[in-house]
Amino acid sequence: MGTDWYRGGLRFECTQCGNCCTGTAGSVLVDDSELAELARQRELAIDEFRQVYTRPTPDGRVSLREKSSGECIFYTRGNGCGVYAHRPRQCRSWPFWRAVVEGEDRWAEAAAHCPGMNRGPLHSVSEIRETSRRDGTRGTQPDSQ
Repeated sequence: MGTDWYRGGLRFECTQCGNCCTGTAGSVLVDDSELAELARQRELAIDEFRQVYTRPTPDGRVSLREKSSGECIFYTRGNGCGVYAHRPRQCRSWPFWRAVVEGEDRWAEAAAHCPGMNRGPLHSVSEIRETSRRDGTRGTQPDSQ
């Protein structure tokens, strides 16, 4: 991943608009520690949490379910994320996902739908690199990403 295009850093501040939680269905990958934390937050046994709130991905990983509208199972319009303080790494690392910071055009494409991009505090190249390296979008274990 070339970082020359953002060598001065990138600005981002979450506006809690929900755009990244809604729209087209996707995968929000969760690892075992994230599952355990979310189950604890919901006061459920981990097996019950898995059954109610997750689904397997075609490659054998675990993703949070989506509502039929494509919204994250934990997102409610008007209230936002119901697990914000415990949200998975993939959610916490937005918009510094590898696929988004790999090129200026990808950043601009994502920014067209995210009002928090290109505003707010400046994030350094090193912070962006570290966040994107462990963005939660590819593997379920930090070292496998």
